[in-house]
Amino acid sequence: MKRLLFVVIVFCVTAQISDAQLWKLRRWEAQVGVGPSFFFPDIGGYTHGENILGFKDLNYRQTRFNVNGNLRYRLGRTANVRLSGTYAMLHAIDERGSNENRGYEAVTNLFEPAIIGEFYFIKNKYESSYLFLRGKSLWALLSSLDFYAFAGVGGAAYKVNPNEALTQRGITEPGSTKFEGIDVIIPAGVGATLIYNPNLNFGVEFGGRWAKTDYLDGFDPAVVSKVNDKYYFLNFTVTYKLKTTARGFPSFR
Repeated sequence: MKRLLFVVIVFCVTAQISDAQLWKLRRWEAQVGVGPSFFFPDIGGYTHGENILGFKDLNYRQTRFNVNGNLRYRLGRTANVRLSGTYAMLHAIDERGSNENRGYEAVTNLFEPAIIGEFYFIKNKYESSYLFLRGKSLWALLSSLDFYAFAGVGGAAYKVNPNEALTQRGITEPGSTKFEGIDVIIPAGVGATLIYNPNLNFGVEFGGRWAKTDYLDGFDPAVVSKVNDKYYFLNFTVTYKLKTTARGFPSFR
C-alpha cells in the first residue's frame, strides 16, 4: 500500500513538472487570421452628440475585411511577444449619418506591421491535458480556453482611393486632403484561444487601432475633427505551434 502511494505521488509530481515545462518545447507559434474591419473616420458617421458609444456608425456599408499573419514567441506561460503583419481594406461613405448631402466616399488599402505584447489574465493550468478533455463535457472544453489582453506599437502604410466628390472638394469646405502616407498606430484589444491538439489552437481576437494621422480616409476636416481616425479588426485565428530547436530557434520541418 505504501509503495502504491509512493508511486502515485511520484507520478503526480512528475506530471506537474512535465506540464509546467511543456510550453518550452514549443515556444514559437505561427498564426493566421481573417475577419471584418470596421472604420471610424471623418467621412460618414454621426456627430458625437447623436451617437452614443459610436454604435450607430456600425453598418454593413462601412465594413470591409482584413488578413493577418503573426510569428509569436512565448516568453513564459502567461506572456508572449509577436511580430504581426496585416493587410486591410477600409471603407468610408457619407451615405448615412450627419453629412449625407456631402457625398464623400473613400476606399483605403492599408498595410500594418506591428510588434505586440500579450498577457494572459486567464490561463488554463494543464496544457498537456487536452487529450483527456476532447469529447468530454462542456465544462471540460471551457477549461481549455485562454483569455488575454494585448497592446503594442506599429505603422500604417496607406493609400486612399477617393470618389470624385472628395477629389474635387469645394473651396468652402473646411479641412484638407491627403491620399497616401505612413504613420504610427497603437493596437490594443482582447482575445481568446482554444487548445485543440498539440499542434493547433483556434481563437478569436478583437482589437482597435488608434492612428496618429487623421488622413486614413483621405480627409481631415480640421476645424470640426477632434480625434484622429481609428479602425477595428475582428479576427478568427488558427495557430500552429512550432517545435523549438536546441538553440531556441523555430523548426519549420
